[in-house]
Amino acid sequence: MNSSVQGAAGAGQHARFTDHLWDRTKVLREAIDELEFLRRLGDGTLPLDVFRTYIEQDFLYLTGYAKALSLVAAHAPGPVEAGFWAGSAAGAATVEATLHQNLLTSGRLPESGVEPQHSQACLGYISYLTAVAATEPYAVSAAAVLPCFWIYADVGRRLAASAREVLSADPSHPYAQWVTTYDAEEFHAAVATARELVDAAAEAASDAQREAMVEAFTIASRYELMFWDTALNKQEWPAS
Repeated sequence: MNSSVQGAAGAGQHARFTDHLWDRTKVLREAIDELEFLRRLGDGTLPLDVFRTYIEQDFLYLTGYAKALSLVAAHAPGPVEAGFWAGSAAGAATVEATLHQNLLTSGRLPESGVEPQHSQACLGYISYLTAVAATEPYAVSAAAVLPCFWIYADVGRRLAASAREVLSADPSHPYAQWVTTYDAEEFHAAVATARELVDAAAEAASDAQREAMVEAFTIASRYELMFWDTALNKQEWPAS
Protein backbone atom coordinates (compact mmCIF):
# COMPACT_ATOMS: atom_id res chain seq x y z
CA MET A 1 0.00 0.00 0.00
CA ASN A 2 1.50 3.38 -0.97
CA SER A 3 1.80 6.27 1.48
CA SER A 4 -1.17 8.24 0.08
CA VAL A 5 -3.49 5.27 0.47
CA GLN A 6 -2.12 4.58 3.96
CA GLY A 7 -2.72 8.21 4.92
CA ALA A 8 -6.28 8.16 3.62
CA ALA A 9 -6.99 4.84 5.33
CA GLY A 10 -5.55 6.05 8.63
CA ALA A 11 -7.64 9.22 8.49
CA GLY A 12 -10.76 7.14 7.91
CA GLN A 13 -10.29 5.40 11.27
CA HIS A 14 -10.76 8.73 13.09
CA ALA A 15 -13.87 10.87 13.45
CA ARG A 16 -11.80 13.94 12.59
CA PHE A 17 -8.78 14.40 10.35
CA THR A 18 -7.02 16.36 13.10
CA ASP A 19 -7.38 13.32 15.38
CA HIS A 20 -5.46 11.43 12.70
CA LEU A 21 -2.75 14.12 12.74
CA TRP A 22 -2.54 13.91 16.54
CA ASP A 23 -2.27 10.14 16.43
CA ARG A 24 0.42 10.19 13.74
CA THR A 25 2.63 12.44 15.91
CA LYS A 26 2.21 10.44 19.13
CA VAL A 27 5.90 9.52 19.44
CA LEU A 28 6.98 13.12 18.82
CA ARG A 29 4.53 14.45 21.39
CA GLU A 30 5.67 11.91 23.97
CA ALA A 31 9.23 13.09 23.38
CA ILE A 32 8.06 16.68 23.96
CA ASP A 33 6.36 15.65 27.21
CA GLU A 34 9.63 14.15 28.44
CA LEU A 35 11.83 17.18 27.69
CA GLU A 36 13.94 18.32 30.62
CA PHE A 37 13.19 21.93 29.68
CA LEU A 38 9.45 21.47 30.20
CA ARG A 39 9.85 19.35 33.33
CA ARG A 40 12.02 22.00 34.96
CA LEU A 41 9.73 24.78 33.79
CA GLY A 42 6.84 22.98 35.46
CA ASP A 43 8.59 22.41 38.80
CA GLY A 44 10.22 25.86 38.87
CA THR A 45 13.83 24.64 38.69
CA LEU A 46 14.57 25.93 35.19
CA PRO A 47 17.38 28.53 35.41
CA LEU A 48 16.12 32.04 34.72
CA ASP A 49 18.80 32.66 32.09
CA VAL A 50 17.58 29.60 30.17
CA PHE A 51 14.00 30.86 30.38
CA ARG A 52 15.15 34.24 29.07
CA THR A 53 16.83 32.53 26.12
CA TYR A 54 13.60 30.70 25.40
CA ILE A 55 11.49 33.88 25.59
CA GLU A 56 13.94 35.74 23.34
CA GLN A 57 13.73 32.99 20.74
CA ASP A 58 9.96 32.77 21.04
CA PHE A 59 9.71 36.54 20.51
CA LEU A 60 11.73 36.19 17.30
CA TYR A 61 9.64 33.19 16.30
CA LEU A 62 6.33 35.02 16.76
CA THR A 63 7.34 37.65 14.21
CA GLY A 64 7.92 34.96 11.58
CA TYR A 65 4.88 32.95 12.65
CA ALA A 66 2.64 36.00 12.23
CA LYS A 67 3.89 36.36 8.65
CA ALA A 68 3.17 32.69 7.94
CA LEU A 69 -0.35 33.04 9.38
CA SER A 70 -0.92 36.10 7.19
CA LEU A 71 0.02 34.03 4.14
CA VAL A 72 -2.39 31.28 5.20
CA ALA A 73 -5.11 33.93 5.51
CA ALA A 74 -4.32 35.26 2.03
CA HIS A 75 -4.84 31.80 0.52
CA ALA A 76 -7.92 30.92 2.57
CA PRO A 77 -10.99 29.75 0.61
CA GLY A 78 -13.46 32.10 2.31
CA PRO A 79 -13.88 35.12 4.60
CA VAL A 80 -14.44 33.08 7.78
CA GLU A 81 -11.18 31.18 7.34
CA ALA A 82 -9.30 34.30 6.27
CA GLY A 83 -10.63 36.25 9.24
CA PHE A 84 -9.52 33.64 11.75
CA TRP A 85 -5.99 33.25 10.39
CA ALA A 86 -5.55 37.01 9.97
CA GLY A 87 -6.79 37.59 13.51
CA SER A 88 -4.38 34.95 14.79
CA ALA A 89 -1.55 36.68 12.94
CA ALA A 90 -2.46 39.96 14.60
CA GLY A 91 -2.62 38.26 17.99
CA ALA A 92 0.81 36.70 17.55
CA ALA A 93 2.29 40.02 16.47
CA THR A 94 0.71 42.06 19.25
CA VAL A 95 -0.80 40.28 22.26
CA GLU A 96 1.65 37.38 22.54
CA ALA A 97 4.64 39.47 21.47
CA THR A 98 3.73 42.09 24.10
CA LEU A 99 3.68 39.39 26.78
CA HIS A 100 7.15 38.29 25.75
CA GLN A 101 8.45 41.85 25.63
CA ASN A 102 7.01 42.53 29.09
CA LEU A 103 8.73 39.43 30.44
CA LEU A 104 12.05 40.51 28.92
CA THR A 105 11.83 44.02 30.38
CA SER A 106 10.28 43.15 33.75
CA GLY A 107 13.57 42.99 35.61
CA ARG A 108 12.70 39.47 36.79
CA LEU A 109 14.97 37.83 34.21
CA PRO A 110 18.75 38.27 34.05
CA GLU A 111 20.08 40.46 31.25
CA SER A 112 21.85 38.58 28.47
CA GLY A 113 24.01 41.49 27.35
CA VAL A 114 23.84 40.47 23.68
CA GLU A 115 21.37 41.08 20.88
CA PRO A 116 19.31 37.89 20.38
CA GLN A 117 19.94 36.05 17.12
CA HIS A 118 17.73 33.35 15.65
CA SER A 119 18.74 29.89 16.81
CA GLN A 120 18.99 27.13 14.24
CA ALA A 121 15.67 25.68 15.42
CA CYS A 122 13.91 29.06 15.39
CA LEU A 123 15.12 30.08 11.94
CA GLY A 124 14.47 26.62 10.52
CA TYR A 125 10.94 26.54 11.92
CA ILE A 126 9.79 29.95 10.67
CA SER A 127 11.52 29.43 7.32
CA TYR A 128 9.68 26.14 6.89
CA LEU A 129 6.29 27.59 7.83
CA THR A 130 6.75 30.62 5.59
CA ALA A 131 7.81 28.47 2.64
CA VAL A 132 4.84 26.12 3.06
CA ALA A 133 2.37 28.98 3.50
CA ALA A 134 3.72 30.73 0.41
CA THR A 135 3.95 27.78 -1.95
CA GLU A 136 1.63 24.96 -0.85
CA PRO A 137 -2.17 24.67 -1.10
CA TYR A 138 -4.22 26.25 1.68
CA ALA A 139 -4.99 22.89 3.32
CA VAL A 140 -1.30 22.01 3.67
CA SER A 141 -0.31 25.40 5.05
CA ALA A 142 -3.18 25.31 7.56
CA ALA A 143 -1.97 21.91 8.79
CA ALA A 144 1.58 23.25 9.09
CA VAL A 145 0.64 26.12 11.41
CA LEU A 146 -1.66 23.99 13.60
CA PRO A 147 0.98 22.40 15.89
CA CYS A 148 1.98 25.79 17.30
CA PHE A 149 -1.62 26.26 18.43
CA TRP A 150 -2.42 22.75 19.55
CA ILE A 151 0.82 21.50 21.08
CA TYR A 152 1.33 24.77 22.97
CA ALA A 153 -2.18 24.49 24.44
CA ASP A 154 -1.63 20.85 25.38
CA VAL A 155 1.69 21.63 27.04
CA GLY A 156 0.32 24.78 28.69
CA ARG A 157 -2.58 22.92 30.29
CA ARG A 158 -0.34 20.24 31.76
CA LEU A 159 2.26 22.78 32.89
CA ALA A 160 -0.43 24.77 34.67
CA ALA A 161 -1.31 21.64 36.64
CA SER A 162 2.30 20.77 37.51
CA ALA A 163 3.24 24.39 38.29
CA ARG A 164 0.51 25.03 40.88
CA GLU A 165 3.02 24.96 43.74
CA VAL A 166 5.30 27.47 42.01
CA LEU A 167 2.39 29.74 41.14
CA SER A 168 0.85 29.67 44.62
CA ALA A 169 4.22 30.50 46.20
CA ASP A 170 4.87 33.38 43.79
CA PRO A 171 1.96 34.42 41.53
CA SER A 172 4.19 37.04 39.85
CA HIS A 173 6.83 34.47 38.92
CA PRO A 174 7.78 34.97 35.24
CA TYR A 175 6.98 31.34 34.49
CA ALA A 176 3.44 31.94 35.79
CA GLN A 177 2.74 34.66 33.23
CA TRP A 178 3.79 32.38 30.37
CA VAL A 179 1.89 29.33 31.64
CA THR A 180 -1.36 31.20 32.29
CA THR A 181 -1.34 32.75 28.81
CA TYR A 182 -1.16 29.40 27.03
CA ASP A 183 -3.60 27.71 29.42
CA ALA A 184 -6.20 30.47 29.03
CA GLU A 185 -9.65 29.49 27.78
CA GLU A 186 -9.33 32.02 24.94
CA PHE A 187 -6.27 30.21 23.65
CA HIS A 188 -7.98 26.82 23.87
CA ALA A 189 -10.97 28.26 21.99
CA ALA A 190 -8.59 29.39 19.22
CA VAL A 191 -7.14 25.88 19.08
CA ALA A 192 -10.64 24.43 18.67
CA THR A 193 -11.35 26.81 15.79
CA ALA A 194 -8.01 26.07 14.12
CA ARG A 195 -8.76 22.34 14.31
CA GLU A 196 -12.20 22.86 12.77
CA LEU A 197 -10.70 24.80 9.87
CA VAL A 198 -8.05 22.15 9.24
CA ASP A 199 -10.72 19.43 9.39
CA ALA A 200 -12.79 21.35 6.83
CA ALA A 201 -9.74 21.86 4.61
CA ALA A 202 -9.03 18.12 4.73
CA GLU A 203 -12.60 17.37 3.65
CA ALA A 204 -12.08 19.42 0.50
CA ALA A 205 -8.55 18.16 -0.17
CA SER A 206 -7.38 15.36 -2.45
CA ASP A 207 -5.73 12.22 -1.06
CA ALA A 208 -2.33 13.58 -2.08
CA GLN A 209 -3.01 16.87 -0.32
CA ARG A 210 -4.16 15.09 2.83
CA GLU A 211 -0.92 13.11 2.87
CA ALA A 212 0.97 16.39 2.45
CA MET A 213 -1.02 17.77 5.38
CA VAL A 214 0.17 14.88 7.55
CA GLU A 215 3.76 15.52 6.51
CA ALA A 216 3.51 19.26 7.18
CA PHE A 217 1.93 18.73 10.60
CA THR A 218 4.62 16.18 11.48
CA ILE A 219 7.52 18.38 10.40
CA ALA A 220 6.12 21.36 12.31
CA SER A 221 5.68 19.14 15.41
CA ARG A 222 9.31 18.08 15.03
CA TYR A 223 10.33 21.74 15.05
CA GLU A 224 8.25 22.27 18.21
CA LEU A 225 10.34 19.58 19.89
CA MET A 226 13.60 21.08 18.65
CA PHE A 227 12.59 24.61 19.63
CA TRP A 228 11.98 23.70 23.28
CA ASP A 229 14.93 21.36 23.55
CA THR A 230 17.49 23.81 22.16
CA ALA A 231 16.50 26.47 24.70
CA LEU A 232 18.22 24.29 27.30
CA ASN A 233 20.64 22.42 25.05
CA LYS A 234 21.94 25.13 22.76
CA GLN A 235 23.16 24.38 19.25
CA GLU A 236 25.67 27.02 18.24
CA TRP A 237 25.92 28.18 14.65
CA PRO A 238 29.12 26.99 12.89
CA ALA A 239 32.03 29.43 13.19
CA SER A 240 29.97 31.70 15.44
